[in-house]
Amino acid sequence: MTADKPSRARWRSPLGPMLLEANEHGLCGAWFEGQKHGPDPRHWPERSTHPIIRQAIRELTEYFAGRRQRFDTPIDSGAGTDFQRSVWKALQRIPAGRTSTYGELARRIGRPTAVRAVASAVGRNPVSLLIPCHRVIGSDGSLTGYAGGLPRKAALLALEQSEQGTSTDHGRR
Repeated sequence: MTADKPSRARWRSPLGPMLLEANEHGLCGAWFEGQKHGPDPRHWPERSTHPIIRQAIRELTEYFAGRRQRFDTPIDSGAGTDFQRSVWKALQRIPAGRTSTYGELARRIGRPTAVRAVASAVGRNPVSLLIPCHRVIGSDGSLTGYAGGLPRKAALLALEQSEQGTSTDHGRR
């Protein structure tokens, strides 16, 4: 297997079909089928024997069953810019059951005036759920922008909050 020939698979999550893509470095894509900025799924196989895809499916299954809060699947975010990767790394530090705003995320990466650029990078996150972009909300606490759709974002936040027994606190610990 080579980096230019990723392995791909479909997986049926409780919130709809997902497309998973991995290479030898890690999971490089996890999208809800039909989401904004997602790939064309027409020729994606239903299954994959790729060990990283199998691990991602196992962990996603545990996540949706309420038995996992953090993911161990290796992620390859090499396709993003340096700025995007800094935002995606910051997203991974938002714990399950908590949220952050775009402005708080911009401050965390040392770019407090780059709120719109941060929002754009969040929206371009290629590894949904494992890089938890669904945990970012508007400054007024509203659910805003999620490439997989706002109903999925609400469902994911509700799942995590019910598992944690916590409420949103904008990422403060």
